[in-house]
Amino acid sequence: MAIRERRLSPAAADSTAGNAATLELDQTSTPPQLNVGGDWTLANYRSLQRQIAALRAPLAATARISFSRLSALDTAGAALLTDLIGAQRTLQLAQTEDGLPPASQSLLTTVAQALAQSPPTAPPVKHSWASDVLERIGAAMLNLRANIIALLGFTGLTLQTLAGSVLRPSRWRLTAVVAQIEQTGLDAVPIVALLTFMVGAVIAFLGATVLANFGASIYTVDLVAFSFLREFAVLLTAILMAGRTASAFTAQIGSMKANEEIDAIRALGLDPMTLLVLPRVLALLVAMPALTFIAMMSGMLGGAMVCALTLDISPTMFLTLLQQDVGIRHFILGIAKAPLFAFVIALIGCLEGFKVSGSAQSVGEHTTSSVVQSIFLVILIDALAALFYMEMGW
Repeated sequence: MAIRERRLSPAAADSTAGNAATLELDQTSTPPQLNVGGDWTLANYRSLQRQIAALRAPLAATARISFSRLSALDTAGAALLTDLIGAQRTLQLAQTEDGLPPASQSLLTTVAQALAQSPPTAPPVKHSWASDVLERIGAAMLNLRANIIALLGFTGLTLQTLAGSVLRPSRWRLTAVVAQIEQTGLDAVPIVALLTFMVGAVIAFLGATVLANFGASIYTVDLVAFSFLREFAVLLTAILMAGRTASAFTAQIGSMKANEEIDAIRALGLDPMTLLVLPRVLALLVAMPALTFIAMMSGMLGGAMVCALTLDISPTMFLTLLQQDVGIRHFILGIAKAPLFAFVIALIGCLEGFKVSGSAQSVGEHTTSSVVQSIFLVILIDALAALFYMEMGW
């Protein structure tokens, strides 16, 4: 036995849900009369919307409203009526219309009062791509300004705490400093040495390839020595520390902030700057120069290996050329930047940790921000230092 499915149109479906809602405007009478009839309920909502849209022109203020044919009314229908004839006029009709049941009068009054008190919906603001770009640039500038002010203030607070702890040995946290030196310095030796060794080998290989065209392959030794003593060793080490140590500082302090451990430290009458920030700053100030020295030695070792394999420059000859052509001042100029980089990396890592709001997402966002800010400032300071060295003739 075949079963046939019968589908109703939306208007027919609406009409089957109780009495159909009607909305007729009688233009023959003077003034025009709007006849409201049927069930103005949620079941007929779509049908009522189509009928209201079919009126096209707005209803005249002098038009009469007749509710004599209205059989049912709920909140949805009352809202449509209020939108059609206005909140103030709906209130007047609800109080003066005799044909409305008391329940419908009360419902119309309540809905009209609620819609009259609600603020008008503002039209959507049209944005152009130019205004969006300028808005994003402005927000980025304000964010940069706030970060600079916060970093400068945190730097002053750290220096103040450090100065106050120098003459008070009871505040020294030697165990915490030694533990941080192990984590930030000793544990980072393998990755720093391996990375700089490979970079030194690459630079020596590229230098030998290019300088061979000019018959100056012997100067590959000077290229490797100058680049690592002045720039590459300290810069690569700082970038590694920014990615490895600054993120660790932010995650550690941020997790303590999220778990309210920092609030507990303050409740015990202790200073988080003394307990959490100073050990990390001092540890990185000690570890960074040592790692930079290891990076210098590893980079030149990688260059010496490539020179011995491709240019037949023995290690003895490499050291002899290094001693003759490269002065100790290049080593001093390179190693002098290590404490400054260490101070900046430690400050940013700790500051971003204190900015964590308390959620895991905030910890991740500020950890990423600390790495980005640290690398940016390290490269910026290195560029400014290079310009300063050049102007001073160093």
